Order: sequence, then structure tokens, then C-alpha cells
Amino acid sequence: MTCRQPERITAVEPDNQGGWFVEVEVVEDRRIPSSADILALYELELDVDGALLGYGRIGRYSRGQTLELTPDEPFTTDGDTSPPSPEIHGRSGDQHGNA
Repeated sequence: MTCRQPERITAVEPDNQGGWFVEVEVVEDRRIPSSADILALYELELDVDGALLGYGRIGRYSRGQTLELTPDEPFTTDGDTSPPSPEIHGRSGDQHGNA
């Protein structure tokens, strides 16, 4: 997919056709110190057999930041497969905008 190893799987949700939506965190740019690494969050769509149907990057952020979805935009699998726009917050809680 991106030729990079996944850092971790952050979410797994079934879709309405027997497949899956999977969120995967990937290190896109390793830095020294590692706390300055640039991470990306990808959403993968898998069919019922686990074959990749599609993927897209839904966020990019520094390892020291947290990624939060806005409370009024929950992720749904009722036919709307587009994820909500992530908001990225620094450790102090200030919003830095979308990646």
C-alpha cells in the first residue's frame, strides 16, 4: 500500500456488506528523537474475504499530537463510508487544523 510497516491498528468496524473498515497508523517520516516522528492515519476498506478494496489517508500528525474526531460527526457504516474530518490537537489542547 505505502511500502511502510503499520505502527498499529486503531479501529476495526464492520460495513453493511460483510466487509470491514480498518484504521491503521503508519510512521511516514522517522525522526530523531522518535517523539518527533510524523504519523499518518489511513482508512482501509476490505471485502468479506479480506481483500483490499480501497484506502485513503485521513490524517497526518506528529507523534506528540492526539487525533480527535469532532463529537457531532460520529463514524458510521450505514452506507456513508466517508470518515469525518479529523481535528488534530497538540498536547496543550490547542487546535492545529486538519493535516
